[in-house]
Amino acid sequence: MNIPYGKQNITDEDIHAVVDALKSDYLTQGPKILEFETAFSKYIGAEYAVSLSNGTAALHLCALALNIQPGDKVITTPITFAASANCVRYCGGEVVFSDIDPETYLLDIDKVRALLEKSPKGTYKGIIPIDFAGRATNLEAYRKLADEFGLWIIEDACHAPGGYFIDSKNQKQNCGNGNFADLAIFSFHPVKHIATGEGGMITTNNKELYKKLLVLRTHGITRATDSFQNSMEFASGELLATNDQWPGWYMEMQTLGYNYRLTDFQAALGLSQLKRADEGLARRKEIAEKYNQAFKGKSFTKRQTGVVDGHAYHLYILEVENRLGLYNHLKENGIFAQIHYIPCHLMPYYRALGWKEGNMPHAEAYYKRCISLPMYPTLTDEEQGFVIEKKISFYETIISNYSKIPDKQIGSYEN
Repeated sequence: MNIPYGKQNITDEDIHAVVDALKSDYLTQGPKILEFETAFSKYIGAEYAVSLSNGTAALHLCALALNIQPGDKVITTPITFAASANCVRYCGGEVVFSDIDPETYLLDIDKVRALLEKSPKGTYKGIIPIDFAGRATNLEAYRKLADEFGLWIIEDACHAPGGYFIDSKNQKQNCGNGNFADLAIFSFHPVKHIATGEGGMITTNNKELYKKLLVLRTHGITRATDSFQNSMEFASGELLATNDQWPGWYMEMQTLGYNYRLTDFQAALGLSQLKRADEGLARRKEIAEKYNQAFKGKSFTKRQTGVVDGHAYHLYILEVENRLGLYNHLKENGIFAQIHYIPCHLMPYYRALGWKEGNMPHAEAYYKRCISLPMYPTLTDEEQGFVIEKKISFYETIISNYSKIPDKQIGSYEN
C-alpha cells in the first residue's frame, strides 16, 4: 500500500455537485461563487469572504489591499510555505523573519516585540503570523502588540479552518474570523481540510478592504455605479436626455488588478466539501490522539504535536533523531512522510538578500528534526497502525544495534 502524508477525499456528492455546475449556464463568475463565499464566511464567523484562484493569490491581494510599498518592512516566521513571505516581495516590500517558539512552532510574540522595540515606531508596517500545522495563533495578543506599534495583521490560516484559540474573556475565537486580524487567508489545495483542486479565500470584517479585494480580484475592474469616475455621457457615448441610468455594459478599470477568480465548478466542489468540514476535523483529532498515545514517552521522539485545544491538525509533526533514516525507512515501506518546512530564510532567494544560518536558531534546530506523518480523514485505522509500527520498529532496531556495539565505539557510532 502507498500512504501519502495528505490526501483529498472526493465523494459521489462532490462529483454530482461539480457535474451540476458544469451543466449549468455558468462555468465562472456565476452564482456558486457568492454561495460558497457566504457559506464559508458563516462557517468561519467573518463578515466577508472573497474566493480566489489559490492561497498565494489570496496572500498577494492582501498585500496589495494593505498597500505594501517598496521598502516596507513586514515580519513573519521562517517556518511556513514560501508564499507567506513572498507576497511581501511581490509588492517590493522587505521580509523580516523572526524566530519560532520551539514548543508551539508558531511565531514567537516575544521575539517579535523585541524586534519592534529595537527600531523607531513606523519602521515596520505589518505582521503575518501563521496558524502552522493547524495550531491557532493567539491573535488577541498580536492585535494588542500591533495596535501598540501601528501595524496591520494578515493571518495565514491555510492550515486551520475550524481551528480556534480561547481569548482573555474565555471566548472561542475561530481562525480567520476577523476579530483581531485585518485580513485572513485560506487555501483549498487538495491536501488541505477543504479541497477545490486549487483555490483560496480571504476573510475580513473590514468592508472597505472587502470592496478593494473584489476589484483587485478582477483586473481592477468595477461595475459599482456609485464609484464610477468617468461621466455618464462618456459611458453611453451620447448626451442623455435624462442623467439617471448608466448603460448596462459599462464598467471601469480603476486600478491595476489581476485575474485571480475561482470558477463556479470549483466553488461547487468547495460547497460540497464544506458540508463535511466538521466531520473531517473530528477525524483528524482522532488520528492525532492515536499518534499521541503511540509515541508518548518514547525516547526517540524529542517532541510531538500534542493535544492542544482548538488545533485543526492539518499536519501531525514529530521531532526525531535520525530523521533522514526514518524518512527513507518509511518511504521504503510505502509511507510518504513530508518535511514542513525548509526554513524560508535559508532558501537561496532569501540567502541572496542577506539571511544566513544562525539567524533563526529555533527554526533551524526544528528543521533538522521535523517530520510530518500521514494525516487526512480517510486514513484508516489499519493504515495508521502500519505507520506507527514502522516508525517504532525503525528506532527499536537502532536501539538493538546500539546494545551490540562495544562501549568504546558508541560515541563514534552516534556521530
